[in-house]
Amino acid sequence: MNTFVAMIDLALAPKLEEDLRSQGFTLNQPPYTLFSANKAGISCTLYTSGKLTVQGKGKDEFITFYLEPEILKSVAYSYPEVGVDLTPRIGVDEAGKGDFFGPLCIAAVYADEKGIKQLIQWGVKDSKQMSDKTMLIMAPKVQAALITAVVRIYPEKYNEMYHSFQNLNRLLAWGHATAIAELIQKTHCQKILIDQFTPEPLVESALAKKGIRADLTQRPRAEEDPVVAAASILARAAFVEAMDALSKQVGITLPKGASSLVVEAGQKLVRKEGQSILERFAKLHFKTTQQILRATPST
Repeated sequence: MNTFVAMIDLALAPKLEEDLRSQGFTLNQPPYTLFSANKAGISCTLYTSGKLTVQGKGKDEFITFYLEPEILKSVAYSYPEVGVDLTPRIGVDEAGKGDFFGPLCIAAVYADEKGIKQLIQWGVKDSKQMSDKTMLIMAPKVQAALITAVVRIYPEKYNEMYHSFQNLNRLLAWGHATAIAELIQKTHCQKILIDQFTPEPLVESALAKKGIRADLTQRPRAEEDPVVAAASILARAAFVEAMDALSKQVGITLPKGASSLVVEAGQKLVRKEGQSILERFAKLHFKTTQQILRATPST
């Protein structure tokens, strides 16, 4: 990774500052930082939030021989495999759940010990911590190296299924179960890890309807696991690529999320094509639909 990022206790800031000065760093204070320290080959910045970033050619040696033993009290950067579960497993995550426009995408990734070590070596992390550009570069690498499955539910099908399920979590569970079932068939792996989106056993029920019993673990922030993180990258990449394609198809840029920009784009679409256009490009159960229609004359 070009930039190392960690969160530290701000109580350590005086020690860090003193140590950096003694190591020949020059310090200044850009906005929103406690300090930024620089010397040949290394730049180290501590933000008021506690976020610490390190960049430069000398980054790795600085982290291994000073930052980890003196500040971080961890060797997770130098020895990333330490403490990581290397048991073969399937990780699952979704993207597009909170986006008015575009599909719901669910991805599953299978990785054995070798694959998990490869993901760690690549620095795979939750797609929400990566730029779209970096994620779109990483996604093909994951797909080429590992066994994967991606389920894309585009708006027309999504709206039909939501009408049937009448519940987003049940729809999500169906998508997760579908991706999991495909990978179990390909790999025969029964160990599954997913990010918990409901306390109810909806994914287990959806798998049971497919005749599948699996060792399923659901936990909050499961994207911290490298295999689930890889799935998050594939799901997000599928969503971003689909949004680009849908934007070209409709002739305007469809914004992500459900912000005021999304409402404005929806109003523009409805004025141009009529209300029915939303069925093809948007998730109609969102409150955003009514916001758009209230402010847009019928055609």
